[in-house]
Amino acid sequence: MSGITARSLSDGLGAEINGVDLSRPLDEETFKTIHAAWLDHGVLAFPAQKAMTVDDQIAFTRRFGALISHHMPQFCLPERPEVLVVSNVKEDGRPLGQEKAGRNWHTDYQFLAEPASASFLHAIEVPPDQGDTLFIGMTAVHDALPAATRKRIAGLNVVHSRVQTWPILYPHRPPLSAAEAARTPDIVHPLVRTHPETGRQCLYLGDVMWAVEGMDRKEGQALLRDLYNFATQERFVYAYRWRPGDAVLWDNRCTMHCATPFAEETYRRLMYRTTAQGERPFYADP
Repeated sequence: MSGITARSLSDGLGAEINGVDLSRPLDEETFKTIHAAWLDHGVLAFPAQKAMTVDDQIAFTRRFGALISHHMPQFCLPERPEVLVVSNVKEDGRPLGQEKAGRNWHTDYQFLAEPASASFLHAIEVPPDQGDTLFIGMTAVHDALPAATRKRIAGLNVVHSRVQTWPILYPHRPPLSAAEAARTPDIVHPLVRTHPETGRQCLYLGDVMWAVEGMDRKEGQALLRDLYNFATQERFVYAYRWRPGDAVLWDNRCTMHCATPFAEETYRRLMYRTTAQGERPFYADP
């Protein structure tokens, strides 16, 4: 396939890819071009992909790795546990998908031993304004840290706990069931992770961070809070404004993202997300 163009969306993070119809199978050369752009930019936007079906979306995402089935199947398409529905729409009083999803800075499935690499979100219906998705490039954040801080955090490990953070992050949702909690036990990941394909160092933060291994709890939480506040400065944040049919692919290994609110009582939103499993995070001392 020829005619692919990549237009930068912000300084150092994100590109819009044109000349690609994701409702059609991609040849190997085209996929390699997209994959290279994904590694370069962290976030790729594919506008006007209204013809892309759920099957097309699954097939495209699977080229980045095995798909992850969501740990809460009640928010997935029927018989499709690998397709998470993000929506405020209700039918017969039942939510079609997960409401108010992703309102905290995070990376997808960070609470798994092998978290997500690629996440792919397709907008079916979106509000006319608000409801943006914010992105941060965590390589740029790491590189902007003072040298003394980079030295201090290199090699540290963080306990990520879906169970401990759930009531803090989602006080409006029912508590996790015993089965749901058992599916997501605490896991330890490096605070600085080395990207397995580019070799770049990335600060690895998220909303399920609970403690720094080997560090006094208060001291560890203060460190994580300081890093979080540094990373979420406006200078690092790019806001993506959704349009119907848009599809966005991001690399969870080197970005962090956050959904923003919209007038949910007035407007409908319906989006489908598929996610590819990545590698176990590691830190390679340069």
